[in-house]
Amino acid sequence: MSAHPGAHQESSYAVEPIIKVRDIAWVRYRSPDLDAAEAFLTDFGLVRAERTADRLYMRGADAAHHVHITELGPPKVLSVGFYADSEADLARLAATAAGASGVEPINEPGGGRRVRLTEHNGYTVEVVHGVATVDPLPVERANWNTGSKRERFGDLTRVPVGPSRVKRIGHAVFSTPDIKASVAWVRRHLGFVASDEVHVEDDRDELLASFVRADRGKEYVDHHIMMFGRYPRAGLNHVSFEVYDVDDVWAGHEFLVNRGHRHCWGIGRHTLGSQIFDYWFDPWGRLHEHWTDSDLLNDDYQYRLVPRSQGLRSQWGPQGPQEFRDTASE
Repeated sequence: MSAHPGAHQESSYAVEPIIKVRDIAWVRYRSPDLDAAEAFLTDFGLVRAERTADRLYMRGADAAHHVHITELGPPKVLSVGFYADSEADLARLAATAAGASGVEPINEPGGGRRVRLTEHNGYTVEVVHGVATVDPLPVERANWNTGSKRERFGDLTRVPVGPSRVKRIGHAVFSTPDIKASVAWVRRHLGFVASDEVHVEDDRDELLASFVRADRGKEYVDHHIMMFGRYPRAGLNHVSFEVYDVDDVWAGHEFLVNRGHRHCWGIGRHTLGSQIFDYWFDPWGRLHEHWTDSDLLNDDYQYRLVPRSQGLRSQWGPQGPQEFRDTASE
């Protein structure tokens, strides 16, 4: 892949962020049937944390109290949440960001405090701190024998039939008509930095996609925490969850097939980010991704701008269908 001079990134996104968030916290949806929502999410590999008459909170195996919230009502994408490092960061965001809410208590399971922002396309971002953690769920994972490294001796691998074992939420991908404005907004308000961007084959200034990550200095983080793809209208393309390994991806795929859920795309390996992926629709057409084996980057990584032919194709597996590209849930 060819590198583009760093001036491109500096000229587009060289703005001092108000804060730098630590990680993605959750996605918040609205759905008309909590039973159907819980059935899909359980088959997908999430676990109920708490449920009330009008809200469902689902967790992964890691220590986050919940990573997926469903509120009862007509289908809608309500918000995506991100963790701030401190309550002082929340106060700074509330005092500085145009249109921000004040720092307010989160009156729901897990507690904590938050500031609500409205991104320039109109969707809501929650920046949160002090949400409760819980004990991780025990997950047994077999060692692997590969051509270059032997780790499993005398132990038989028998993959259980059942859902994938979701660890955590990993990233959210949004469709937007203006990629540069969307990236500039998350840079200013959340502190994200661009890892890789994709341009039209013969025009380096016309962006098709931008992959942005949390800026944690020398700490290694996922290749992207958000991605923006160019589309005529804004909306959530998909939300993504890490599972433990390739067996989890495949076992979860077979389980969801047998449970009659609607598949979109996979199994394959992305080029930018390198994740092994599999995409599924929930009952209201919203995409949920399983993935494993992401690239991990820190600030030593040099930003790259690449053409579509190098950036938006699978390394192996099927190429993205039009149905995937056209998804922009509101």
